[in-house]
Amino acid sequence: MANALYPKFKQALLNKEHNLDTDSIIVNLVDLADYSYSATHTAAADVAAAARVSTSSALGSTTITDGAFDSTDFSFTAVSGDQSEALILWNDTTTTPTVDALVAFYDTGMTGMPVTPNGGDINVTVHTSGWFAL
Repeated sequence: MANALYPKFKQALLNKEHNLDTDSIIVNLVDLADYSYSATHTAAADVAAAARVSTSSALGSTTITDGAFDSTDFSFTAVSGDQSEALILWNDTTTTPTVDALVAFYDTGMTGMPVTPNGGDINVTVHTSGWFAL
């Protein structure tokens, strides 16, 4: 699978249902032995708990510049669990996982991936051009 924006997120974005400047965007470190990307997945609940090796805090200093969504670098803290091969972004603006929209799936072109957790922090450096551009 290649990196992708989830189709329902793109539709909702065009319908003005997301505000990436103010919404709480979260990242999951994901074990692909327990999750397979599907264009039909729409919500955080579509990613099995077993696949979520670690969950970030809300991304900091999110910006939108010339159509590109970006944030500061971040860390997953004290990570243990299965080897992880992917990152999934989702919008955590509700308290209901069946509503929290999946944003993007990344499994290629990431330095340091796959990663095997060892109980320490896992630092993520966001690409210089940001997470994605429209």
